Amino acid sequence: MNKKRWIALIVVVSLFIVSIGVQLNTSLVRMSQNDLFSMDTPTYQEEIIEDGDWEERIAVLQLNGAIMEDVVSPYFGQGYSHHRMLKTIELAAEDDSIKAVLLQINSPGGAVGPTAEIHESLLALQEEYDKPFYVTMGETAASGGYYAAAPADKIYATSSTITGSIGVIMESMNYAGLAEKYGITFNTIKSGKHKDIMSPSREMTKEEKDILQSMIDEMYDEFVQVIVDGRQMTEEKVREIGDGRVYTGNQAKKVGLVDEIGTFNDALQDLRETYELENAQVIQYSQEANMFSYFVMEAKNKLQQKDSELAAVMQLIRQSDKPQAMYLY
Repeated sequence: MNKKRWIALIVVVSLFIVSIGVQLNTSLVRMSQNDLFSMDTPTYQEEIIEDGDWEERIAVLQLNGAIMEDVVSPYFGQGYSHHRMLKTIELAAEDDSIKAVLLQINSPGGAVGPTAEIHESLLALQEEYDKPFYVTMGETAASGGYYAAAPADKIYATSSTITGSIGVIMESMNYAGLAEKYGITFNTIKSGKHKDIMSPSREMTKEEKDILQSMIDEMYDEFVQVIVDGRQMTEEKVREIGDGRVYTGNQAKKVGLVDEIGTFNDALQDLRETYELENAQVIQYSQEANMFSYFVMEAKNKLQQKDSELAAVMQLIRQSDKPQAMYLY
């Protein structure tokens, strides 16, 4: 075969490889757009923190970061994963060898719906599976973080923990004045007079403010009842201390929101002694992805590297395109 034929063959093979690469990249982009990344299903393995009796064990769970629905993937990346949070509670509840749970909280709270789901899962752990759980608070366990802690059999905090912030908040921007200054107008077609409630392009009416305030009041009433039930306080007392302010751990203990000032180890030791679990093995759950998961993660990372700035902007837009009621400090 002469030199020209070799060159032609190399060109053909190169074009073939490039074609395959383009097709694969297109397929992966379509997978991302259709959210097929959610197909990957990680498994959870147990990591032993303290060895002991494997027939009587204590599970340590972590609630870290702002509580939100999973936006892109519930399995990979840093920070809070709602799927992982609910799954680990479920694992601890359904495992007969797990006799008690110690929940570590370091969270400013978050969205109302996901926070309520965590609370309901923890109540099921207690009431349906008859398993006690303690809470140990880290640097912050405020608003929705406290909402999750409220039903605990005992709550530990450090003296400098920031907690409390009992209440609900909803915010939006109003840039109508700025738009008017630069001659920007808005065209809104709507089916009803309140369809664009909290629109950032105009002032809210008194009627609209009353509608939203009634929603916030209802959510606040639910928050108050969670603490009344979980802490065995009177509603009057909860409303008195639950005006949105934050407390240090020491202050929270004085008003009854926290039981003890202490560390994770203090809470664990108390849990062992109270429920006769001195010899119990202590475990926590870690996530282990399957082979397809690793492929998906690698493909997703490569796709996002190219347009990382655009992806970050789109994420912010998705999170801020509408006002949300939040249990958030």
